[in-house]
Amino acid sequence: MMKTAFFIPPLPIAQYVSGILVIEAFGSPHEFVIPLFANGCPTLVFQTVPAIKAGQTTGHLSLYGQTVQPGELKFKDPFVFIAYFFYPHALKPLFGINPREITGGDLDIMLLKQAKDINLEAQLLSTTSLAKRLELIDTYILKLAEQEAKSDEKIVFATSRLRKSNGLYTLSNLQKELHTTERSFQRLFESHIGIAPNLYRRICQFQFAFQQVNQKKILKLTDIAYDSGFADQSHFIRVFKEFTGLTPNEYLAKRAPYNPEF
Repeated sequence: MMKTAFFIPPLPIAQYVSGILVIEAFGSPHEFVIPLFANGCPTLVFQTVPAIKAGQTTGHLSLYGQTVQPGELKFKDPFVFIAYFFYPHALKPLFGINPREITGGDLDIMLLKQAKDINLEAQLLSTTSLAKRLELIDTYILKLAEQEAKSDEKIVFATSRLRKSNGLYTLSNLQKELHTTERSFQRLFESHIGIAPNLYRRICQFQFAFQQVNQKKILKLTDIAYDSGFADQSHFIRVFKEFTGLTPNEYLAKRAPYNPEF
């Protein structure tokens, strides 16, 4: 048996967290796979049991940077999985790390002083209450926010503009609005988001199309390609496969029984 739930983050942390996903798998042991696709969001993940990622065993509490290549987490035992999806600009001011260091990878949060000081992992593992676990993570993020360095206004503006336009706002116009050079614009994204601006833009466009694939009962790839701003259906399929490793129809045939909306 499996339960999936989506939560809107509490107001005090809503400027940093876009959404919360919880998956609870109970019953007899079985293999369960959670796909890892590019979504533009650094993610804090807590899981009650280890998983296998790229042939390596994961820990219980990890901070994922920007995902740029498709991957997956494989679980063989019943588990609880909690994911907090951050806005792209939140990683540096909240956690005080260089986003480029974990692009395409993850970091054990217990290596960070704030989590270590409150023994966050042990607290999360010592309770079986979902409400308590969410409260512990909310409190941790709120404490980080109280000590955060000020977010760069330019990167907040730029990522918001691209996200809300589903990646269709032109980078040249965005650069002009920010009154910055092309090189400075590039550095802005690389230092605060961990990837180049064009890759972030493409991820925003892919994510919009990805959600269309998830939500449409009748899949018309030409309609999705057009709505998402791709040149044609073939272009859309190439980009979809780049970020998921699958064509849209292959993805739907093996889609996990939850919709990653955040």
